[in-house]
Amino acid sequence: MSLALVLAIVGTLAGGYYFAMRPVTLKIAVGPANSDDVKVVQTLTQAFSQSKGYVRLRPIQTEGATASADALAAGKVDLAIVRGDLDVPKNAQAVATLRKNVVVLWAVAGKGKKKGAKITKIAQLAGRRVGVVGRTQANVNLLKVILQQYGVDPAKVEVVQFPASEVAEAIKAQKADVYLAAGPVNSKITSDAIAASVKEGGSPTFLAIDSADAIAQNHPAYESAEIPAGTYGGSPDRPDEEVKTISFSHHIVARKGLSETTVAAFTRQLFAVRQQLVAEFPLAAKIETPDTDKDAVIPVHPGAAAFVDGEEKTFLDKYSDYIWWSLMALSAMGSIGAWFAGYLKKDERDSNSHLRERLLDMIAAARKSETTEELDQMQAEADDILRDTLRCFDHGAIEESALTAFNIALEQFHVAVADRKALLLSMPASLQRAGAQFRAAGNA
Repeated sequence: MSLALVLAIVGTLAGGYYFAMRPVTLKIAVGPANSDDVKVVQTLTQAFSQSKGYVRLRPIQTEGATASADALAAGKVDLAIVRGDLDVPKNAQAVATLRKNVVVLWAVAGKGKKKGAKITKIAQLAGRRVGVVGRTQANVNLLKVILQQYGVDPAKVEVVQFPASEVAEAIKAQKADVYLAAGPVNSKITSDAIAASVKEGGSPTFLAIDSADAIAQNHPAYESAEIPAGTYGGSPDRPDEEVKTISFSHHIVARKGLSETTVAAFTRQLFAVRQQLVAEFPLAAKIETPDTDKDAVIPVHPGAAAFVDGEEKTFLDKYSDYIWWSLMALSAMGSIGAWFAGYLKKDERDSNSHLRERLLDMIAAARKSETTEELDQMQAEADDILRDTLRCFDHGAIEESALTAFNIALEQFHVAVADRKALLLSMPASLQRAGAQFRAAGNA
């Protein structure tokens, strides 16, 4: 029973450890197709699979950040790539900052009849056309926030949207006076758009968002940022001096109810492979730890916070109390089971105890026996007692110590029988008969 209990405990612990540490596959929503975010997630998926870590990823492609957020809100995915300046689902908690984006506004001098007055300030955009790179409505909303900060009525600004693949054609066709792009500082899309502007209209004029601090104060999803001089190359540098602007982030968020252990493992693996991917995929270098402050725009997931703050718990840290109480419970159950099993065998044990007392009485009777027939009868009875005792031992009704005591008594009985038989056989037959008649008369 002790061995069975130990094996049960070991099996329970091994099964619990396997269950807790088996690989987990998380579905992550990301989009749109062919975007940098999709490429980063695909690269992470391959890296996680090759490292054979605790967490694996399964990308779920969506139409964009808004659709990804909706999928997380509906519980269809475990993780999602969301844009910080959009409505973040209430059940979303930050795990990491995938990248920071800056807003770039630049004016292009028109050619021929479309050439107008030079635009140098955002306040001059009333009555102008602004080309927004990308089909997402979020960039249009971002433009409206900037215009309203400068007192420009968005209704008086004509907005023209086009996908990133059509930027060069739009600039060549002079579809707008000013262009807006949002992405990482070194975004290839923004760099190509500015290069196309230079080719078609000369050196562009970058519009500074000097009120970036005020915008960040009024809209916590945005932060004040700067575009360093020469970011987009050229000679002279483009821009020729630092330009103030605003920024926002793309975040990796997790469902609120997702296990802390799983999220902590995902965060650990994410930052473990990040450095390995930088050479092959530079965008991975943009991944940063989340804001763990209590007043963060997107509250951090406890699992990610535990990793960032160095408070991640090990398997034993998390389950030691459960293991301890389980051991105590198993020990108590074992004791109760042993007592109950002993209680069920109480009658059988008492019966055997009486048989052992009978065997001791038979030792004294054997030493006084007058005939070998009586000794043979007692020997047969002793055999029955031996059989019953061995059966009780097999059933667990008596312990090995009791069996040892019985063996001593049985040995003494055999010695008494052997001695008495030897004595009786040495006596004349007439004396044996006389003794038997004497006992019979006495009994009568």
